[in-house]
Amino acid sequence: MERTLILVKPDGVQRGLIGEIVGRFERRGLKLAGMKFLQMSQQLAEAHYAVHRERPFYNSLVEYITSGPVVAMVWEGKDAIAAARSTMGATNPVAAAPGTIRGDFGMEIGRNLVHGSDSPENAAKEVNLFFSAGELVAWNRVTDSWIRE
Repeated sequence: MERTLILVKPDGVQRGLIGEIVGRFERRGLKLAGMKFLQMSQQLAEAHYAVHRERPFYNSLVEYITSGPVVAMVWEGKDAIAAARSTMGATNPVAAAPGTIRGDFGMEIGRNLVHGSDSPENAAKEVNLFFSAGELVAWNRVTDSWIRE
């Protein structure tokens, strides 16, 4: 099964959308393997956004993601990354389709509620930044046969 990291960013937390966002991934058919509520440190934020270090918006990304608590989650399933990204919607919420998290609740790129891994390689790196192997739970969900063939 493929795994992906999803973060509910500070705007999603502050707006009381944690449950709604978790519910969207559950209803999509992804399976939760780990979850934490945390205040990101400067060091963790810099490591998480290292790929953007040379971009002009890097400092504002780090400042924003450390401005309030986040919810870090690992979701798994067949094609989990693609499924999660389509559930989140386009990075720019104004361009995101209705029915997606960003399309339904967002207005600006800088406040787009959620982060999701964009590739298997980045998912592996991001999951390892936020979770140790012992913090992820392998479990059998009785509804899996009704979700996957």
